[in-house]
Amino acid sequence: MAHDIVFFLAPDDKTAAATRLRGPGESFPSVTCHFFEPDSAIAEWDMYFRSPSAEIPPFDRLLRWRPWPRWVTPPLNDGIEVFALPQRLIRALANAPRTELEELADRWATRLKHEDGDDMTADDLLGVLQGIAGLAVSAVHTGGGLYSWSY
Repeated sequence: MAHDIVFFLAPDDKTAAATRLRGPGESFPSVTCHFFEPDSAIAEWDMYFRSPSAEIPPFDRLLRWRPWPRWVTPPLNDGIEVFALPQRLIRALANAPRTELEELADRWATRLKHEDGDDMTADDLLGVLQGIAGLAVSAVHTGGGLYSWSY
């Protein structure tokens, strides 16, 4: 489970990769959250928009989801991860009405509670998704990318 997660905008993979050691900081528009696995969250969101449903798919189906978020930097044994969100997910988030974000937040919260129990994030998951959706709108308009940095 990642302690700190920052979803952020960057013009390209090279710029996003440069955040690896220090994080995106204040120079990138971002949304900060805590205590979940960003790669499985990204896959969960992508899965939802491909087939919207309040039902939680089996965990093994989530783990087999493709495409899995793409590494922007090679994984090392230091716990830092930088992923690029898939373009189709960026477009889906940018175009998502509030009702879809609410349903997704409920589904995601149910999965996290089932997996993490009392260790589940205390973040407002709807607020997190709304913030990321706002970043997605900017990414679509600027042609840049949406990334996740975590430690």
